[in-house]
Amino acid sequence: MYSGSGFSNWEIGDVDVFIDDSGVHHLFHLIIPNHDYIAHAVSKDGLSWRRVKNALFVGDPGEWDDDMLWTMHVSKNSEGEGYEMYYTGLKRQDKGITQKVGRAVSPDLIHWTKDNQYGLPLRSEAPYYESRDNNPREWLSFRDPYKYQFEGEDYLLICARSAVGPTYRRGCIGVAKRGEKGFVLQKPLHVAYVYDDIECPCVVEIKGMHYLLGSIREDIKVRYWFSPDFKGEYHAFHNNVLMPQGNYAARIVKEGEYYLIYNFYFVGGNVNTLRVIPPPKQLDVDSNGRLLLKTYHHWRTLYQRTIHQRNLPIPSPILGNPSANFVIENENKWRIGCRSGYEVFCFEKPSENFVWEGTLAVEGMGKTGFVIECDEQGTAYYISIDFVNGFVQFRAWGFNEKDVKNNFVFENIQTNQFEIVESKEIYFKIIRYGNYYELSINEVVKLTLLDFKYSEGKIGVYVCSAIVALSDSKIHVIPEPENEYATADPTKSLEEFNKITQSN
Repeated sequence: MYSGSGFSNWEIGDVDVFIDDSGVHHLFHLIIPNHDYIAHAVSKDGLSWRRVKNALFVGDPGEWDDDMLWTMHVSKNSEGEGYEMYYTGLKRQDKGITQKVGRAVSPDLIHWTKDNQYGLPLRSEAPYYESRDNNPREWLSFRDPYKYQFEGEDYLLICARSAVGPTYRRGCIGVAKRGEKGFVLQKPLHVAYVYDDIECPCVVEIKGMHYLLGSIREDIKVRYWFSPDFKGEYHAFHNNVLMPQGNYAARIVKEGEYYLIYNFYFVGGNVNTLRVIPPPKQLDVDSNGRLLLKTYHHWRTLYQRTIHQRNLPIPSPILGNPSANFVIENENKWRIGCRSGYEVFCFEKPSENFVWEGTLAVEGMGKTGFVIECDEQGTAYYISIDFVNGFVQFRAWGFNEKDVKNNFVFENIQTNQFEIVESKEIYFKIIRYGNYYELSINEVVKLTLLDFKYSEGKIGVYVCSAIVALSDSKIHVIPEPENEYATADPTKSLEEFNKITQSN
């Protein structure tokens, strides 16, 4: 995983990832709050990162980007060898009102040169978008470019604002097409008529359908829309949230047969707190054409050993509830129950970092779920699974020793929904990797987050007025994550990058 350092631990801004022909993942991201350069890190697996030479810096005084650099997108050069980066720039003279889109090129993804061909830098203009004469907020959104090739032509998707509509509902996904004399603004690709901005837009075609992604500031979620035609009318499903709250600035990159999605995560749900780039997820489509998140395929290569349920420690109750009971039905099935009140059955985890998967079924309409990092008093992360309403929640719940008048912690960190099945049975997969937690239900990722409240304790299952069966479960031991903050010597970083490239 990857996070910021220095004076502020929330310095990571929007991200973009490019995977080169050797399989190396290249991460480009903003540095906030200064926005004075675009950083660059590399990885062999998308999990562990090393900083290399910074990609781009603000321009010299008087240049169009002499104030700040904002979101970028990196791709292969459409007309020639090497690579190109479209990025957002601000000029000091504009006092933050105007955002523009420019371009840089590189022969190797390491050394970048600003090269504004094709009529760049591009700005927000009438008739389709807000302009200086039509600017109710007194600043113009025109940022976060994303290059997309369709039928042999280049398009830039842009976080922009429609020229008409209520002030706080003008956010749209703008588009510019490259012609002989440069990029030309076209009517918006999609106007949602509901959001102030649709940030970090991107598009991907999967199984004949185009999917637009955008990050929404109103609820800090990643949403999507779909259309069979790239230029066509885009629609939303009844639930178009792709990534649950706290995940932001998502971008898609193709790795072989897989579509990976990268983003950063707001720890604590506050934009001015620690930001971390978590492991990627994979995109897939269900039978109804809805986008799904799947667990990253690379996790399987990290398994050091696997412990089946029959070889796991026997769970013990920790709350002393006399109405609770535990039965081993066979070597791969435990039956856990509690008639009244709560009970938590937990055991020592075989490793600090693990992937735990198996089947959980419930009888009746009581409460159940999992606990992680549980102590002898029941302080833990609780993952509640509501089999009746299809509701899943990740909660920090425990003793607050710092305040005797409010001597408990009860914080709902992330929630999501899952599809109910009549059997009230799910196949679960829980990943604990450092302070990263991921839950899949029936092979679909529903929770993906980071939290730092609890780091030690047992794992297990809790029950309340319910009987549950845990069966065919197993725990895969995985190594400790490598956390990269910054490498002091850029030359050494470049040497490490070359070693990574050669090893692939």
